[in-house]
Amino acid sequence: MAKAGDKSGGSGNKGLKRKAATEERQEAAVAEDGTTESGVQPSKAAAFPPGFSVSEIKNKQRRHLMFTRWKQQQRKEKLAAKKKLKKEREALGDKAPPKPIPKTIDNQRVYDETTVDPNDEEVAYDEATDEFASYFNRQTFPKILITTSDRPHGRTVRLCEQLSTVIPNSHVYYRRGLALKKIIPQCISRDFTDLIVINEDRKIPNGLILSHLPNGPTAHFKMSSVRLRKEIKRRGKEPTEHIPEIILNNFTTRLGHSVGRMFASLFPHNPQFTGRQVATFHNQRDYIFFRFHRYIFKSEKKVGIQELGPRFTLKLRSLQKGTFDSKYGEYEWVHKPREMDTSRRKFHL
Repeated sequence: MAKAGDKSGGSGNKGLKRKAATEERQEAAVAEDGTTESGVQPSKAAAFPPGFSVSEIKNKQRRHLMFTRWKQQQRKEKLAAKKKLKKEREALGDKAPPKPIPKTIDNQRVYDETTVDPNDEEVAYDEATDEFASYFNRQTFPKILITTSDRPHGRTVRLCEQLSTVIPNSHVYYRRGLALKKIIPQCISRDFTDLIVINEDRKIPNGLILSHLPNGPTAHFKMSSVRLRKEIKRRGKEPTEHIPEIILNNFTTRLGHSVGRMFASLFPHNPQFTGRQVATFHNQRDYIFFRFHRYIFKSEKKVGIQELGPRFTLKLRSLQKGTFDSKYGEYEWVHKPREMDTSRRKFHL
C-alpha cells in the first residue's frame, strides 16, 4: 500500500510541475509582448491591481517576472505620452509652447561670487598685469619643456611624445634623476616659457604639473582616464605639424579664468586653419576634459570630426604662486574635499 501511495503521489507532483511550467511560459509570453497566447492583451487592472507592490512577492522568479512586466508597461506609457505630445506640438506649429529645460546639476549650479564679468574693470586690470600678459600681448612665443617623473615607464613616455605633437614648439626631455628645483633654472636660462611634468603611479600616468616660467604660477592636476592614440576607436590619421586652434569651455570663475589662461599660453596665437586641427579644454563640474580633433566640412551645413588623441581628464588639486616649491611655496588655492565638496552643485572653476 505504501508503494502504491508513493507512486500516486509522485505522479501528482509531476502533474503539478507541468502545470506550473505551462503557467510560467504563458506569463513569460505575456511579459515579452504584452499579450497572451490567444492574442488578447490583459487589462491593466488584472496585471497591476491597486496597491500592488512587487516587493511583497516572496517567490524570486515571479517577483522578477512581475517587475519586468511593470517596467515594460511604464516604458509603453511613457512612449505613448511622448508621441501624443509630439503630435500636439506639430498641430500647434509656431504657437506651441517652448520646451521645458530639464534640470541638471550644471544648470542648478550654486552661484559663485567670483564669477568673471567680461566688462569688469578689475578683471581687465588683472589680465593686463598678470604673469600671462606678455603672452597675450604677443611679446613672448611659447616654448614648452615636457618631462616625466623619475624612471618613467612606457605608457608615460608615449603620452609625453604624443603631447609634443599636439603642443607646437614643445620638447621632450627625460629627468635622469634631476630635481625640479634644478630643472627650472635651466629651463629659464634656455628661454622655456612653460614646464609640464607627467607623474605616474604603478606605470599609469596619474598627475600633471604645469608651471609657467619664469615667475609662475604652478598648477597641480590629478590625471585620469588616459587614452593613447592606439586605444581610441575610429581615430583619424596622425596629426600634422600645423598649429592647432584652441577651445576653452566653461572657465567662468576667477580661478577658472586663471587656469584657462595657463592652458591658452601653451599654444601660439596664430593657428593654421588649413590643418583643421583643434585642441579642446572643456570644464564640466571641475573636471577638465582634453580632446584633440580634426574637422572636415562635408557640406555647407554638415561638419565631421575625427578624434586624433591622446585624451585625458584633469582635476585641479592646487594653484601655487611662483614656480614649483613644495616646501616653502605660497598657495593661492588648495582643494580641500571635506570643506569644499559639501554640495554637489557647488563648483570652483
